[in-house]
Amino acid sequence: MTSTALFAGDGLLGSTPANFVAGTFDPDTSYGTTDVVNPSDGTVVATVPHASPEVVDRAVQAAATAQKAWEKRSHLDRAAVLEAVRVSLGDHAEELARILAVEQGKPLADALGEVGGAQNFFDFAISQKYRAVGEMVATDPGHSLQVRETPIGVVAAILPWNFPVAIFARKVAPALMAGNAIVVKPSGLTPVSALALARLLQEAGVPDGLVSVLCGNGRDTGNALITHKDVGMVTMTGSTRGGREIIKATADKIIPVSLELGGKAPFIIFEDADLDLAVQDAADARLWNSGQVCTCNEVTYVHESLHDEFVRRVAERFAAVTPTNPLTPGCTMGPLVAERERVKVQSMLDDAVAAGAVVETGGGRPEGADYADGAWLAPTLLSGVTSDMDIAREEIFGPVLPVVPFATEDEVVAAANSTDVGLTAYVYTKDLARSMRLMDELEFGEVYVNQVGPEKPQGFHTGWKTSGLGGDDGAHGYDKYLRRKTTYVRYAR
Repeated sequence: MTSTALFAGDGLLGSTPANFVAGTFDPDTSYGTTDVVNPSDGTVVATVPHASPEVVDRAVQAAATAQKAWEKRSHLDRAAVLEAVRVSLGDHAEELARILAVEQGKPLADALGEVGGAQNFFDFAISQKYRAVGEMVATDPGHSLQVRETPIGVVAAILPWNFPVAIFARKVAPALMAGNAIVVKPSGLTPVSALALARLLQEAGVPDGLVSVLCGNGRDTGNALITHKDVGMVTMTGSTRGGREIIKATADKIIPVSLELGGKAPFIIFEDADLDLAVQDAADARLWNSGQVCTCNEVTYVHESLHDEFVRRVAERFAAVTPTNPLTPGCTMGPLVAERERVKVQSMLDDAVAAGAVVETGGGRPEGADYADGAWLAPTLLSGVTSDMDIAREEIFGPVLPVVPFATEDEVVAAANSTDVGLTAYVYTKDLARSMRLMDELEFGEVYVNQVGPEKPQGFHTGWKTSGLGGDDGAHGYDKYLRRKTTYVRYAR
């Protein structure tokens, strides 16, 4: 770790964060503030100011000015700056991980892994320094027809709270590499990591104004940002409800919108599956980040011949997991991100039990004084679930796993496809023909066979149905930060 901390004081949340606007921190609190709460114990660890519409305007105008100069720099020059950022992420990994663990509740080891994932997003963006930047199309002799790539200009990015460092990088890295400026609005639950990253980018050599980070709620700060006249694109990861609001708010501007929204990932285990692997992956995929992942195993469909054995084994695994403070050595599961999320998940769990589901293990807040405060929920396994129950159809976003038995392939495909969302699906089988059929038939943007994620930065993370528009990662994700200009030239008669 370098000698310069991203924040003064203890290197965690020891100073008062402020909006990062055009290269400086603006501490103005006149438009209101938000407390950042440690979900492990409910204590306030920082207070961030809301960005007023005037601050939003200043950030966007600075972005538009900085982008003009950045666009004129070569891809090699931009890549060199991004490489410095990638290296700096490694230098500050421990500090960023501690911020994540405190404000989001992620185990420290997982937080370090998230910082590594952020480096990977920058690494892929850097790889575009030698890309083809357009195409020459066949036309008449003495004429030239070119389709060129050009940056969009100023991008607005709306971030979620579950992976605030990785998704910051997922959007900022390709936007910058493509020649854009970007203004980021993080979640009010996890703004400190984004502010720390803004300082890191500045120290690494990203020109002032090119990246700003503005805190505030979606209704005021977020709306002022996405509707600003000089914003040419909006990229957002979050809820389906939030995605719909962005589409409505930007409709009059007719600008590109890229949305990665909610999911309800089915995890399908056939009778010929490697049960040891399926049990391990089903449990791990559900409890990763306390179940707060859009690609999480949200409902497991198990062939009836394996159902009882699967439930027994997963119940044992869940019961053996003890949630602890994310900074505790060896922690594998922390709290949910906020008390409001714990209450929401507990309500869904209680409704499922009232509808006939059976709690095999867990079921609520863990016992003991250590869990009296904070957003704690024990890993919970539910049997007796049917595919028409709300718990099997609505996104839980917490460490609760409903298990549904099935008898036939047609039955489970119909159940999996019956939801309005279509982000990620999992299939466990040794039958190659069956796996290929399921990849064809499942109405999801991603399908994993005999493995779980996370997704790769060179892939394409995209949802079907109400899980989103556009997508992130890889060549297809990079393309969304570009627009095309077609040129026709006659150079001879």
